[in-house]
Amino acid sequence: MPTYTHGHHEAVLRSHRTRTVANSAAYLLPHLTTGMSLLDVGCGPGTITADLAGLVGRVTAIEPSSEALALARDFVKQPNVRFDVADVHALPYADNTFDVVHAHQVLQHVHDPVAALKEMRRVSKGTVAARDSDYAGFVWYPEVPALDEWLTLYRKVARHNGGEPDAGRRLLSWARAAGFEEVVGSGSVWCYATAEEREWWGGMWADRIVQTQIAEHAISYGYATRADLERISDGWREWVAAPDGWFAILHGEILCRG
Repeated sequence: MPTYTHGHHEAVLRSHRTRTVANSAAYLLPHLTTGMSLLDVGCGPGTITADLAGLVGRVTAIEPSSEALALARDFVKQPNVRFDVADVHALPYADNTFDVVHAHQVLQHVHDPVAALKEMRRVSKGTVAARDSDYAGFVWYPEVPALDEWLTLYRKVARHNGGEPDAGRRLLSWARAAGFEEVVGSGSVWCYATAEEREWWGGMWADRIVQTQIAEHAISYGYATRADLERISDGWREWVAAPDGWFAILHGEILCRG
């Protein structure tokens, strides 16, 4: 198993707990009906899971560790949700178990995304859906140099940990390599442009780059010093303070069948 780059610090969960079906899985919404069974791979703190539970018949939510899964258990209260510790590379379910298999921001972190998609395909009898950001596709203004340094550093750490931070653009090719007969690719963005959005997004990353597992990895791998991380954090606060600051996050999406 690769090392999860972000960890579960409060500064990370501050971001993950804002995710909903509306802002993170809108491409999947038209394909859900009330009687369906759904596997939510890498459910995180459970905010998307809870939304999905209100749209389908039953949801199974998985994480690779009990510690990570506890975050969703604490949040999701619907009785039609089951929680399992499971590795997406070797799912403990029979073939054709679920109508839908869903993964949000997961394939960028796994060591073999094609193998993961093959397992998702095996346990699905209908649709496999995945959405991942693409870090090389992030764009922002103004052009604060420390944010360029942040992006380079993050991508380096993520790849050291066995992931692919530029996953969004690769989803379609990974799905075809996994053997899907029908794949529909799409894309969407998150955009932060108001003062409140800048304070939330930039402030979160200003904390995240110095307080979380990312900082520990960057230093232990010899990719950055504590002073480097503090400079990047200051760069995020500089971006937050810019009255014309704008940040867009590109995502790839796939809907797979067959």
